[in-house]
Amino acid sequence: MKKIMMLSNSKFYVLQVLFLFGSFSMQSQLTKVPQESDFVSKMMSPRQIIEVGKGHYFIDFGKAYFGTVVLCSQRDQNDSLIVRLGEKLTATHEIDRNPGGTIRYQEVQLDQITGHQNMVVPLKADKRNTKPGAIILPDSFGVIMPFRYCELENLQVPMEELEIWQKVYHYKFNDEAGMFSSSDTVLNAVWDLCKHTIKATSFAGYYVDGDRERIPYEADAYINQLSHYAVDSVYSIARRTNEYFIQHPTWPTEWLLHTVMMFYQDYMYTGNIDLLEKYYDVLKVRTLMDLEREDGLISSKSDKLNGVFKTQLGFKNARTNVRDIVDWPAGQKDTGWKLATEAGERDGYEMMAINTVVNSFYYYNMYLMSEIAGYLGKKDDVKFFHQKAEKVKKVINEKLFDKSRGIYVDGEGSTHASLHANMFPLAFNLVPDSYKKTVVEFVKTRGMACSVYGAQYLLEGLFNVNESGYALQLITETESDRSWWNMIQIGSTMALEAWDMKYKPNSDWNHAWGTAPLNIITRRMWGVTPKTPGFADVQIKPQLDGLEFSDIKVPTIKGVIVAKYKLTKDGDPFYEIKLPQGMNGEFILPNSKNKVQLNNRVVKNKKILKLANGVNILQIQQ
Repeated sequence: MKKIMMLSNSKFYVLQVLFLFGSFSMQSQLTKVPQESDFVSKMMSPRQIIEVGKGHYFIDFGKAYFGTVVLCSQRDQNDSLIVRLGEKLTATHEIDRNPGGTIRYQEVQLDQITGHQNMVVPLKADKRNTKPGAIILPDSFGVIMPFRYCELENLQVPMEELEIWQKVYHYKFNDEAGMFSSSDTVLNAVWDLCKHTIKATSFAGYYVDGDRERIPYEADAYINQLSHYAVDSVYSIARRTNEYFIQHPTWPTEWLLHTVMMFYQDYMYTGNIDLLEKYYDVLKVRTLMDLEREDGLISSKSDKLNGVFKTQLGFKNARTNVRDIVDWPAGQKDTGWKLATEAGERDGYEMMAINTVVNSFYYYNMYLMSEIAGYLGKKDDVKFFHQKAEKVKKVINEKLFDKSRGIYVDGEGSTHASLHANMFPLAFNLVPDSYKKTVVEFVKTRGMACSVYGAQYLLEGLFNVNESGYALQLITETESDRSWWNMIQIGSTMALEAWDMKYKPNSDWNHAWGTAPLNIITRRMWGVTPKTPGFADVQIKPQLDGLEFSDIKVPTIKGVIVAKYKLTKDGDPFYEIKLPQGMNGEFILPNSKNKVQLNNRVVKNKKILKLANGVNILQIQQ
């Protein structure tokens, strides 16, 4: 191969155009469909162009986006031109024409090139992601697909007389709003991968499951939502997606139980209570509390999960098969796929009628509904949901916990203990202090025996019990293919749907539910979360063990929080935290015995430090 040009980064972003589009079709009328000003189109220049042979060129645009290719030649070509687009390369650095799964590849033949005009390469629509149920894109987009690479074959115009762009589409996005860097280069690369995923997969104006179906699913959307909050202060796409689920629930039991979680986080990040008020009664139904048996636990096998209740849940088809999922994919015997491990991503989970993972979600729903009821001034409901939460917590720890081993089993009647049965109780603060040690020890023996979706809750649980060192080890793992580093190494610039194709054969390379590290770094590692709705007050509870330094910018509805961390030459933590106007905060120390200076004043015997608007300097002597 003969390299003929390497284009500078300064020419990478050559054009940004807000565009107008015609009708935006949707399956139902939602409150706020995307507006023309919500979308951005950019013309991206190549990062690299390589001459493969006569009239044959390989083009690398640097990152995968959803879009198409635009050509502009200085002269006509009266012969056909073959254009190939793809996400993946072969081992010999050619576009993979048979990439497998739902990794995208397409070949188009142009009959000719007309000089001095922009020619948009017409792509073929995919039948699956344009069928009823999929989110329909604006008419002005035309057909788009995710791709990074392009090949031109039979080009008779000199390459120097041809301009070529990757025309990309995404939701409005402020690249400068959220930032993270640290002393760990792998962690930085994982952050960048996840941040780009959030930007690029916003092309539909809703949080969708990637390019295979282009359908919103609650669990995907929840992780997408939290990760989006970490890098931009645009909340319309999350709110729109949340409302979408009111009319379009999906079948997994746990996905339904994500609904309350999404609406709660929306309120905490925006401070806008409208959606909680509007859908409070719907949220109560989505908790699935109608499925309770006498002891307070729920089951998707309950006779109460009948057609009438499914209609109340929002299903158009009363015969929808609502069932537990735990993690995906399930075992090889359940999917029929040839998987790398027979257990799939469930760690051998035994699917019982009373399911530990489902009831962990149910407990958390009861806890959040008590909080939501408080914000809405519904005092009786606060008490009602609080009592339910405490009851469910007590029964889970009585009936689904094996005291002889000090760990949770998969469900009532099971003796099998999986990673999932233990990491979800950790994530939702169900584990009593007396059992945390044995549960954590067990979890650490399982490694990353869950999917990229499950990793969200594994990491949440680890940070809940101050296991930040092990959590960082999992995020920055480089030796195993069950890692974000593997996604980078195999050549993707967006998070994969699964750790590797061998773990889910129909996977795609553009799945935002794989972005757990993005929100975990912000919300758990740096510990920046809204203490009160709308970030009137922020809580900062860092767990940065293993890092020598780190900088972060966290976008909020009140403005940007800017923070810096480093270890001094004596190994003591030093923080500089700048809060925007209108925001106060609290800084949570590891323990109250630390000697601390806050803005050059000594603070003794306190675990919670008050932060004010502007710059706060903290020096912690360990």
